[in-house]
Amino acid sequence: MGRTTVPGTLHDREVDSGIILELLKSVERDGGRSQRRLAAELGVALGLVNAYLRRCISKGLVKVQNVPARRYAYYLTPKGFAEKSRLTVSYLASSFSFFREAKADCIVMFEAGRAAGFNSVVLVGRSDLAEIAVICAIECQIEIVALIDAKRASESFLGVPVVASLDEVTKHFDAVAITDLDDSYGSWDRARSRHGEQRTLVPRLLGVMKNSERR
Repeated sequence: MGRTTVPGTLHDREVDSGIILELLKSVERDGGRSQRRLAAELGVALGLVNAYLRRCISKGLVKVQNVPARRYAYYLTPKGFAEKSRLTVSYLASSFSFFREAKADCIVMFEAGRAAGFNSVVLVGRSDLAEIAVICAIECQIEIVALIDAKRASESFLGVPVVASLDEVTKHFDAVAITDLDDSYGSWDRARSRHGEQRTLVPRLLGVMKNSERR
């Protein structure tokens, strides 16, 4: 069953972004599936999947390789991971379910942190998500040591000290939590490169899948 849109309309652009997002998610889960299976999973015409895959490849979001026993396998590039995260945040931020999902994800994130022995966390990114994270941290008995905001528009955020970079955090912290809605993947990638993936927490709604979670 194919989807049709009216070219140039807002609805067309929303559907376009939605298909790309779902395609990137599908490729991340298992890039070895055939285009026919991808089309069936996404509920779009086979020709449309082919067109969107070619577009993603040309934009550097997806790379394709020949593999044994299969014609092609598709993989997300770092740019593709970043775009998937951006589109995920864009969709959630405009929905009424954002607060509910963000709160639930922050609770799960902090509870996992507590189980790993983390008691103090630095938030990376000033946003609505950061505000929710501060509230949830209190419930989970997690101390928010500081919030990273490169622009540093103020000295504090809901009572939390604001600094421009991790280098300016003087108090001990156990882990970093990503609350950046503008460049979620980039912030996660930089934080985990510096502090390790296990010490870098990220709410599920940001669409950043850790290496340990990928198949």
